[in-house]
Amino acid sequence: MSTTVAGRAPVSAVLPVTEIVVLAGRRLRHLGRAPGRLVGVALNPLVMLLAVGYLFKNAIDVPQGERYQDYLMAGIAMQVGLACIGPTAISVALDLRTGLMDRFRSLPVSRPAVLVAHALGDWLIGLAVLALIALAGLGIGWRPQGGPASIAAGFAVAAGFVFVAVWAGVVLGVLVRNAESIDSVGALVLVLCTFLSNAVFPARSMPGWLRPVVEWNPVSSFADSCRRLWGTPARPGTGLPAEHPYLFATAWGAVLLAGALWIGLRRFRASAE
Repeated sequence: MSTTVAGRAPVSAVLPVTEIVVLAGRRLRHLGRAPGRLVGVALNPLVMLLAVGYLFKNAIDVPQGERYQDYLMAGIAMQVGLACIGPTAISVALDLRTGLMDRFRSLPVSRPAVLVAHALGDWLIGLAVLALIALAGLGIGWRPQGGPASIAAGFAVAAGFVFVAVWAGVVLGVLVRNAESIDSVGALVLVLCTFLSNAVFPARSMPGWLRPVVEWNPVSSFADSCRRLWGTPARPGTGLPAEHPYLFATAWGAVLLAGALWIGLRRFRASAE
């Protein structure tokens, strides 16, 4: 089924899988020509993992019998998603500013397919970085304690967070469009969402007035879900998010993804007209 716009080629009324796959392949081919993008996404989580989880691990006070690497690993997995936001936003903004959409307007290409392909390609990049971080974590002593199904479920939660974060980057790209501004906002989001959550340090180590912010941060719910699935000993927490991390991770993920899809696709379609 297709519709025809006056003066333009027919545009499919549904979201063609073939178009998404082809356009996502374009994003991945760009990575082959410019591998620095993969390095840029991996750099922050990898440096944090090696610096805090290996070099300074003895400076972190942990309960007897626990290893800080086991606690930190879930937070670093969340940081992979946060590190994807800025690069994804810049890619979307550049496509809107450099005339790529002018070429797409002359082709029978679904407008939403372009944006979904951006998200899919960058999600696959995020998954590759997540695998790299997992290998680095094993190298410094991280050992998940759950069974194979539980460990796989933990990585599925981390992958879900990366997908939500990629769509947050898409929204940032269609709203801001200025690469310099996006770079600053992306860096700020990475730092704030990392340290205003329990990704690196547990909520109980924070000042009392800051703990509610940390515990209700969506990053904390996703990180706690991964920790439970990977068999990391639970740290004492207060409030509903700490008691029900699976429920809150699912709720946060659904709300954030739905909002990002609605805003991103609506603004992108308007920009492409």
